[in-house]
Amino acid sequence: MLSGCAGRVCHVLVLVLCLSAAEDFDWTKNDRGSFYYGTFPTGFSWGAGSSAYQTEGAWDKDGKGLSIWDVFSHKKGKVFLNDTGDYACEGYYKLKDDISLLKELNLNHYRFSVSWPRVIPTGIRSDHVNEKGIKYYDTLIDQLLENKITPIVTLYHWDLPQVLQEKYGGWQNISMVNYFNDFASLCFERFGNRVKHWITFNNPWSVAVEGYETGEHAPGLKLRGTGAYRAAHHIIKAHAKVWHTYDNQWRNKQNGMVGISLSGDWGEPVDITNLKDIEAAERYVQFYLGWFATPIFHGDYPQVMKDFVGRKSAQQGLGTSRLPTFSSQEKSYIKGTCDFLGVGHFTTRYITQKTYPPGRGSTYFADRDLVELVDPRWPDPGSEWLYSVPWGFRRLLNFVKTQYGNPVIYITENGVSEKMKCTELCDDWRIQYYKDYINEMLKAIRDGVNVKGYTAWSLLDKFEWDEGFSERFGLYYVDFKNKNKPRYPKASVQFYKRIINFNGFPNQREVENWKRKATETCSSSNQLLAAGYYH
Repeated sequence: MLSGCAGRVCHVLVLVLCLSAAEDFDWTKNDRGSFYYGTFPTGFSWGAGSSAYQTEGAWDKDGKGLSIWDVFSHKKGKVFLNDTGDYACEGYYKLKDDISLLKELNLNHYRFSVSWPRVIPTGIRSDHVNEKGIKYYDTLIDQLLENKITPIVTLYHWDLPQVLQEKYGGWQNISMVNYFNDFASLCFERFGNRVKHWITFNNPWSVAVEGYETGEHAPGLKLRGTGAYRAAHHIIKAHAKVWHTYDNQWRNKQNGMVGISLSGDWGEPVDITNLKDIEAAERYVQFYLGWFATPIFHGDYPQVMKDFVGRKSAQQGLGTSRLPTFSSQEKSYIKGTCDFLGVGHFTTRYITQKTYPPGRGSTYFADRDLVELVDPRWPDPGSEWLYSVPWGFRRLLNFVKTQYGNPVIYITENGVSEKMKCTELCDDWRIQYYKDYINEMLKAIRDGVNVKGYTAWSLLDKFEWDEGFSERFGLYYVDFKNKNKPRYPKASVQFYKRIINFNGFPNQREVENWKRKATETCSSSNQLLAAGYYH
């Protein structure tokens, strides 16, 4: 009896030591607080974002190769209303127009992605480099810099060259690591003298889960319980390799930074006094953001992922875990491969514990043993998954600070959509969303979180993956029915511009005034647009 007790005491001590080694996140304290009037630190960078497949169009022009999204969207039934990104916003041809929008907003930076198949049509550098594709990005970068706008460049925003999917199985195959590194090296070589902020991957969670587990996104594979973990494993290795390539070959010459953009919804325990709920909420965040951030900052997967996936795999009679392992050499190679962390954040869920029996087939979702809930009072203006829960943003940022040693953070995506059948430029819900979320980010900075910049998602309405054009995230409305894809400012343009110009929020009266003025401007534009547009 005594020895059992002693063992338990020892176990508790080890646990306490582990926890106190890092500053710990306090799950039991959720101080919502009132709106905070104040300014951001001097030099804070304001921007907006886009991605190649969602905006460029020109899917088969000037030597561009096929991407997995070209092929996926051309299959009937994969995308809402069978929409495709063939033309999207015609951004490939409207470069000057879009730069004038960035100037109108007075932005410090613009985040865009390079289409891998536009510059390397087959994905394999030794096959062929498409100089026309290189020239397009050269021109974009030069024009941004001429207008004093800093380019923040994403290397992989989901548009894998189709050849690599067909030949090798895409991210299921370890050979992607070297092909991606060759592509990144080409970008560093051609653009790195002018680009100082690189993002390797955008939201690899979606690439892995929706591309290889649920099949909702390209390439549309449903390798349940294994596909997402394998894809993520190769993506993490590819990220690390590219960081080391930059570090060894380019950093001294170019003095840039290489990071990754991870998406994370916040998970709040249903009951913050209930340990089971707290554990479930932490699991939710670890299986989401932590899946990628923990290896990059600490060298290995979150312990909770290793425990849960390992245990479930054993219960299913598998000899090894469905979650792959890193060798000790790989762990030290991957650890610390981040000059800044990009955070994409949109929404929050309440989380409670629920055990899924192992017999019902394995999936990433069942591995987590939890249920996601929403509060019916949360505003939900657009995408069915996107509820406005501003306080979750501050919680997530503080979690990142405590878990990963307060890294330099750039917010790489934050914004809200609408599902409108008619033209609506008076987007008061988007104004409210930006106002509240940006304010929670300001509170997080006051908490000591090291946020250096913010990217509104997105500059334009664009192709929203499996939702096609049915959801609009843009600050600017795009008329997709018109061949020229004209852009019109929504009210949120005026509001965001005022936040940027003031570098924050002066006082209640002034901010209310911003809102009123923004909505007045849009009412008249709305009438003009409606007159010539909807019959």
